[in-house]
Amino acid sequence: MDNRPQVKPPSQTIHRLPSPTEPRPSTREEIKAFVAALDDHWRPLFLTLIFTGMRSSEVRGLRWQDVDLKRGEVSVRQRVDRWKKIGKPKSKAGIRTIPIPPMVINSLKALKLKQASISEIVFANPSGTTRTHVNLVNRGLQPTMIRAGISIDTGKVRVRGKPIMKAKYTGLHALRHFYASWLINRKEDGGLGLPVKMVQERMGHSSIVMTMDTYGHLFPRTDDGTELAQAANVLLN
Repeated sequence: MDNRPQVKPPSQTIHRLPSPTEPRPSTREEIKAFVAALDDHWRPLFLTLIFTGMRSSEVRGLRWQDVDLKRGEVSVRQRVDRWKKIGKPKSKAGIRTIPIPPMVINSLKALKLKQASISEIVFANPSGTTRTHVNLVNRGLQPTMIRAGISIDTGKVRVRGKPIMKAKYTGLHALRHFYASWLINRKEDGGLGLPVKMVQERMGHSSIVMTMDTYGHLFPRTDDGTELAQAANVLLN
């Protein structure tokens, strides 16, 4: 009888918890509620943000010539800064092509027909000029968040006693973080399960270190308990 110790496989996979400083993306349920609450005016823009992870400056500078509706792709070639000045992305990594799902393609097709030839900018103001970041946040993101119930009670009330709510997520980076989590999550969990290099490219990060520093806690740990146990038993036996 063999009395040498046997190592049993661990009962569950170990997951690292995010630190307080790491971004916590919107949940799938919140994104579903947010999309359902979008009105026709904001729907194309926010669907594009959700399913491309583009930065505010990038989506505001997106041109129709950088949108390929047949191939289902958008290309980041320029950005608009806070003073509405158009320029190139800050780094070479920011210049990239991102695939988009049919929902976004159809929404952009409808927008293009509606917009006609008013502007080369996809998400232009009615006057044809680029939008400001504040416009997207204050008139688009936050009101939609509140309508969707993705909100926090401020503790204040209106004249008739109705509580005053504020958006749970106050910036567009919440949607960018969701996109990153969607790229990373396993397919069985509703994600794409992409490797870190592809995530880096889609996000436009200048280095893979930046991707791991920001989103490393979202990548699943795939330690195989059975293989670890077998290797330990070989070592001990």
